[in-house]
Amino acid sequence: MAYGLLKGKKGIISGALDENSIAWKVALKAKEEGAIFTLTNAPIAMRMGEINKLAEACEAEIIPADATSVEDIENLYAKSMDILGGKVDFVLHSIGMSPNVRKGRAYGDLNYDFYKQSVDISAMSFHKFLQTAEKMNAINEWGSVVALTYMAAQRTFSFYSDMADAKAMLESIARSYGYRYGKLKNVRVNTVSQSPTKTRAGGGIAGFDSFYEFAEKMSPLGNASADACADYVLTLFSDLTKMVTMQNLFHDGGYSMTGVSAELLEMIKPAE
Repeated sequence: MAYGLLKGKKGIISGALDENSIAWKVALKAKEEGAIFTLTNAPIAMRMGEINKLAEACEAEIIPADATSVEDIENLYAKSMDILGGKVDFVLHSIGMSPNVRKGRAYGDLNYDFYKQSVDISAMSFHKFLQTAEKMNAINEWGSVVALTYMAAQRTFSFYSDMADAKAMLESIARSYGYRYGKLKNVRVNTVSQSPTKTRAGGGIAGFDSFYEFAEKMSPLGNASADACADYVLTLFSDLTKMVTMQNLFHDGGYSMTGVSAELLEMIKPAE
């Protein structure tokens, strides 16, 4: 059921790769809630994914952009404002990739050129999105920018490798730029820390399936789905959350606040 939460709002949604992507779900729900928007992804990701199908369903235009390129981001904002007929009200940053994780490099054996790519793609790109928007005056007052993150920014998960460092930087940028953009234009900036989610990105992490089941048993509400995450992101794009900024918001079924669940204790209880 739609509520008209985003009626009349314009936006940019990045990172939709296929129908399992959180960004994909955000786009479908934003359309349902009355928004118009453009879609963007890196050219290589567009070749791997099915974004044309999403664009057709959402009646949205696709603007290819390398998130590490300021020139590409400038083009993204300029074309989006031209297509949508004005400045945008919301931006979703759903961008992250680690060559070290993809190639199975241990945290004590990182390739530092790969490490730089991880930080550039997964964190610095967020600053580029925000700085470019500010310089181009591309986001309306009381607009909202949301980036997707993971709690490995605060706690150690051995399999997350250098992506944990990138996510920590991403969340720091949200706080620092959230203050700046709030003072300048009342634009709010937040990150959403989602449960482990069965997306293509999640599936690329070694041991993901086992950890997914562990998190399911740890969380009193279970793992939050991609659909539920999209619903949450939409509330942050809406006018209902105008005073929420600079926050890292956990959307994980209670996992982040649970020490140990009764289910897991039962599983490891010594035999009597």
